[in-house]
Amino acid sequence: MSERGAKFLRQWLTNNMSGIVGANVVTLAEATQKLLSDAKAIGIRSEELKQDNGSTYEAVLDAIVQHRQGQMSREIPRRTPT
Repeated sequence: MSERGAKFLRQWLTNNMSGIVGANVVTLAEATQKLLSDAKAIGIRSEELKQDNGSTYEAVLDAIVQHRQGQMSREIPRRTPT
């Protein structure tokens, strides 16, 4: 993923995460298509958004998983050993 693509992806996810966090496969595919369309509109090619070893879809899915894990770690208090 290019640096410009990574920056765009982070910003796009920040702006759109609430609509796709509970997404099913169809919604995630639609979100990925919107991401690619929005990127194209400002001159970012899809190749710039692909992960080194995966697709743009996988990059969006990874971001959702990381977001959920971060959210869960804030919501569930950790027990300290006694």
